[in-house]
Amino acid sequence: MLAKSLWFKCPEWLGFSPGARDIYCMLKAKYSGANNGQINLIYSELLKIKGLKSKRTIRSAFGELEEKGWIERTKPGGLLRHPTCYRLTWKFDIDPMV
Repeated sequence: MLAKSLWFKCPEWLGFSPGARDIYCMLKAKYSGANNGQINLIYSELLKIKGLKSKRTIRSAFGELEEKGWIERTKPGGLLRHPTCYRLTWKFDIDPMV
């Protein structure tokens, strides 16, 4: 079984921007064990975090996480008047609810 702290030691994690790391931690904090695929963060929440001061920075950070396979978009949002939903892939750590 993988150690829960493995993702902190992974080269991909260390290569992420601070914004991508913040967003991943926030997504994990919203994970309840039953809501994977329905986790969302809205821009107004993220703009309160130091370093995430523009929508461009936030989009870029989400893009890093998606590109490396750490999260997957499950439901598009934005102009569709509801938040985008994401799923944690548990690529480098384990689901604490298992």
